[in-house]
Amino acid sequence: MREIERRAHAALARRAEANGKGSDAASEARPIEELTVANDDGRLWVATHDKEIVGFALLSELGLFAHLEELEVLPEHGRRGLGAELLEAACSWAGSRGFSAVTHAAFHDLEWNLPFYLRHGFVEVPASELPPELLDLLRRDRRQRLSSDPRLLLQRDV
Repeated sequence: MREIERRAHAALARRAEANGKGSDAASEARPIEELTVANDDGRLWVATHDKEIVGFALLSELGLFAHLEELEVLPEHGRRGLGAELLEAACSWAGSRGFSAVTHAAFHDLEWNLPFYLRHGFVEVPASELPPELLDLLRRDRRQRLSSDPRLLLQRDV
């Protein structure tokens, strides 16, 4: 999974550079301990092909929300419904655990990113309506690695 994450970050960095924007999206993958804890808590799902992991979804708990930290599928396995299956599994888990919604900070400048989430029932939450924990999350994303551009906070009720 860490290799999938590294490849996804590198692709985002290449795209940002091609569009004349600086990016630090190719930063390090999540620590294995974080993935292990998420797996043990039931907040990590994987997609496989020929017994190899080709994608994953990772949720965190954020107040009343389950937050989709990351959803990645290797490009060579894309457009086969794996991302949608991972997303549905994560949303189903969140609903079964009593969360009111699943949130996600989406890249608005990637032509496939925002439309994917909108097709799957997510709606944009205006910044003026974000609770403090979600505002903090967007600030953290900007500081850590993910984007120099603001991302859109999306939400799907579950």
